[in-house]
Amino acid sequence: MTAIEAVVFDLDGVLIDTEGVWEEVRRAYVAEAGRAFLPDSQTRMMGMSTPEWSRHLSEDVGVGRAPEVVAAEVLERMAGRYREALPLIPGGVEAVHRLGERYRLALASSSARVLIDQVLQTAGLTGAFEATYSTEQVPRGKPAPDVYLTAVEALGLTPAVCAAVEDSSNGLRAAAAAGLAVVCVPHGVYPPAPDALALADLVVGGLDELTVEAVAALR
Repeated sequence: MTAIEAVVFDLDGVLIDTEGVWEEVRRAYVAEAGRAFLPDSQTRMMGMSTPEWSRHLSEDVGVGRAPEVVAAEVLERMAGRYREALPLIPGGVEAVHRLGERYRLALASSSARVLIDQVLQTAGLTGAFEATYSTEQVPRGKPAPDVYLTAVEALGLTPAVCAAVEDSSNGLRAAAAAGLAVVCVPHGVYPPAPDALALADLVVGGLDELTVEAVAALR
């Protein structure tokens, strides 16, 4: 079997606990427009790129504003929340540094580029990753494999020698579709669907279990 050479991290739900913040901000935004989430809006938007979720709120939910306006206004609110307090998941920064001592690292996130950069700067992780990509920078968001394939290509590697660290259903599906070994760190409030969880090669109870030895055993 081919040994793992690089680890590609997701951001939201893995390193920062922001799924609840995203939901709160977007629900409030929709409510101000006199609308409400559809029954599956929250699930659908987890993993979507900025153009995709802003189009969902604009067209499917019907907030009455153009997708680009929706994106700009919601991202401004999210950035404000991050400036107030960055909700780092315990053990996340330590896991990045720990794996970075053995493996090359990249980041493949559904967050907007501006939010990724702000999070990494605030968390002191700007130089920890060789490549960082937002789904804004690829044709399709998760569950499509695009962002993972782009990150792996930027490292000059193949998916067979890379592992992904994910939490959400769409993230797990994206990493598996790209051909990476998949580690799942399930979110307690937003757990992945059973079919998505079944795609994981390893499920860990927390980031403290994400060790060099655990990653090495994937291949």
